[in-house]
Amino acid sequence: MADKRDYYEVLGVSKTASQDEIKSAYRKLAKQYHPDINKSPDAPEKFKEVTEAYEVLSDPQKRTQYDQFGHAAFDQNGPGGFGGGAGFGGFEGFEGGFEGFGDLFSQFFGGGARSGSRRNTPRRGDDKLITVRLSFDQAVKGTSVDIPLDYVTTCPDCKGSGAKSPSDIHTCQRCHGTGRVVTQRQTFLGVMQQEAPCPDCHGSGKTIDHKCDKCHGNGKVRKQETITVNIPRGVDTGNRIRVEGKGEAGVNGGPNGDLYIQIDVAPSQQFVRKGADIYFNLPISYTDALLGAVITVPTVTGDCDLTVPPCTESNTILKMAGKGVTLPNGKIGSQFVTINVKFPKTLNKEQIDLVKRLDEIENKKGTFFGLFKKKKK
Repeated sequence: MADKRDYYEVLGVSKTASQDEIKSAYRKLAKQYHPDINKSPDAPEKFKEVTEAYEVLSDPQKRTQYDQFGHAAFDQNGPGGFGGGAGFGGFEGFEGGFEGFGDLFSQFFGGGARSGSRRNTPRRGDDKLITVRLSFDQAVKGTSVDIPLDYVTTCPDCKGSGAKSPSDIHTCQRCHGTGRVVTQRQTFLGVMQQEAPCPDCHGSGKTIDHKCDKCHGNGKVRKQETITVNIPRGVDTGNRIRVEGKGEAGVNGGPNGDLYIQIDVAPSQQFVRKGADIYFNLPISYTDALLGAVITVPTVTGDCDLTVPPCTESNTILKMAGKGVTLPNGKIGSQFVTINVKFPKTLNKEQIDLVKRLDEIENKKGTFFGLFKKKKK
């Protein structure tokens, strides 16, 4: 213990310093030497030294022991020490015992000191996610939906403080505004210390004389409302729409989170959508395929005429530019029509004679099909 610096010297305060002066000095030095901010090799040790000094001097009982016995007060063999078996001394000055190791290392290297100072600051609430199912036409053309909400929000009367007026709010005398207290308990390892929420203020760091009449000191109220959300045209499954301030309530007067509406679109019975483009299967007769035709086909914007060229084969894809989906960003897709040539199940005598005549003409022309021999029935 002889090589340790005086705790008052470490914090740069006098032995008669008030708790506010000690806290102020610690915050300044902790910020200066925190390893997340200060990258010098000796920063972790200096931060540890500053934190150790503050842990002792900020606790009235420990401070009294330190003033009387110095560092020996916390030596397991010293006159003011806590005792305990060999090899287990020296951790009591922090958040003692094996249960506190996670917080100890977090404090030294993961921002634990900062989290303590920020524990009672206003924090934004969590976001919420709900799913809204739309029909295919609603998604393509756009619509509006009414969404009933039941959520907890910051009390409008006290702005989340829980107090009837600002003058009713006071710093908790037990935890001095930190929201945490250090408790001691006897274990087989000796006296161990553990940090826990303050029982007086329940971790808020403040006490209230007169509570808010509306929220009864909770700082939050439950609200039920129905909101109308405009869904832009062209949305698709997986798209999200943000509604500001309709998420979970903030903490310590912080703002609410946001509500995210996730879109789920039902499939269409006649169209297949891929992004902004639409795909459609069009059955046509073999005569229309041979002679060509102008056929009225459905699109997502209404019926439109499509010109089928003569001698169009099955599985030919015809493009209808600008007849797809208009996306929220303004991009317009196309409709792609796949031709499916249909043949009759049976032919009458007149049809058979006409087809035979056509076959004779094809044979005389010496077309591609004439290259192969065939047997006629």
